[in-house]
Amino acid sequence: MNTHPAGIKSICVYCGSQPGRDPAYREAAQILGRSMAENGIDLIYGGGTKGIMGAVADAVMSNGGKAIGIIPEFLMDKEASEEDLGRLSELHVTKDMHERKHMMFERSDAFVTLPGGIGTLEEIIEIMTWAQLGRHTKPMVFANINGFWDPLNSLIGHMTGEGFIHTAHLVQPMVINTAEAIVPAILAKALSGTDEGEPELIKRM
Repeated sequence: MNTHPAGIKSICVYCGSQPGRDPAYREAAQILGRSMAENGIDLIYGGGTKGIMGAVADAVMSNGGKAIGIIPEFLMDKEASEEDLGRLSELHVTKDMHERKHMMFERSDAFVTLPGGIGTLEEIIEIMTWAQLGRHTKPMVFANINGFWDPLNSLIGHMTGEGFIHTAHLVQPMVINTAEAIVPAILAKALSGTDEGEPELIKRM
């Protein structure tokens, strides 16, 4: 197992607390979790033990990695069970969503967004906004499993074309179609400071 390659010690994974209809979403979470563990990268995530959230955490831990859950108190009964939360490598219970998101940001060296719902979308959009405002340059990835994020990519392209994303060069998330390619792409970007030459990268932003 590698130790903190390219300075990437942890990756924040945003994803749904539901499994979704396509089995490929859960499979992608499992592949990503295993890849992170094999590269010595900790998982920072929302603490849920169900759906895609649970799948990625289980995959990390079953392959010897660390899953660090950060969850607001009011969501504990909705997105997790007390028994499953006890199996996490670390658990941090926050008083509200704002504290949770700030802690997730501070503890993460990169961000990956698997398929999910409104909450998942809100989280990655905030991280993109902070990048646009020059608050960070951490790698950001959309795991575009079976084209899940295509509508959002089109919308952002439309916003850019209409002149509403005036610092688009600061908002350049990688859009990657396969879970296997995500960790290698993040490590390559961290090493080079660019995403040129990544065959799995789709530049739509």
